[in-house]
Amino acid sequence: MELKELGDTGVMMPEIGLGTWRYKGGVEPLKKGIELGATLIDTAEGYQTEDVVGEAIRGTREKVFVATKVSGRHLAHDDVLRSCEESLYRLGTDCIDIYQVHWPNPSYPIKGTMEAMGKLVDRGFIRFIGVSNFDIDETQEAQTYLNNHKIVSNQIRYSLNDRSIEDDLLPYCEEHDMTVLAYTPLDDGNLTRMLTVGGGGKMGVLKEIAEETNKTMGQVALNWCTSRSSVIAIPKSNSVERTVENCGASGWRLTEEQIARLNRAF
Repeated sequence: MELKELGDTGVMMPEIGLGTWRYKGGVEPLKKGIELGATLIDTAEGYQTEDVVGEAIRGTREKVFVATKVSGRHLAHDDVLRSCEESLYRLGTDCIDIYQVHWPNPSYPIKGTMEAMGKLVDRGFIRFIGVSNFDIDETQEAQTYLNNHKIVSNQIRYSLNDRSIEDDLLPYCEEHDMTVLAYTPLDDGNLTRMLTVGGGGKMGVLKEIAEETNKTMGQVALNWCTSRSSVIAIPKSNSVERTVENCGASGWRLTEEQIARLNRAF
């Protein structure tokens, strides 16, 4: 498994992690992923998967980088502190590696939210602060209320079928040493199979490159994501077999020509 630096922290993480949104797979796929080097597991209080993540990492906590999120409904200062405490309990750990604001919510002043996040770092309950689904303005505003800490990551939807962040948000993250955690990088499975008869169009290009590289379509789509130096992909899989496949998206690289063909097709 290839590693990438988290922001400019000096901490190295796998370029393929394990997502748990709408996850129903139990502990075995997560344990297999950890075994294969996908030691970043992303969850959230809103996913209701922190319990199973806690079970999966029991006995191997020191190997795993745990990321979770405070709900957009719990962004008042004291609610953030309370939510973190509850997540720690469900995860069975005394420290969260990346604690993320799940979604910006204008009903709660971001000042109080971020001041609480900073306190959690200072108290040793979390190591790093991240955000999720924040645009540039929201990220900049959030950072202004963190005097002694830096936002290290932004978790954003990103895949061959959804490249909207390439216009401004992805370059911003790259410029400011902020890791992009790409969720739904396989577009809910739409990038793992042919959806049309005939095998042409953009999916035909993806299939051709999969054949050229002797990889699956999903592996090519994930490798395309992680070809950007600041991007870590966190696909979700409910099966051990698919988890093994997803982990096989790392350890090799598409050529520049193959990336260019995918960029043109999608």
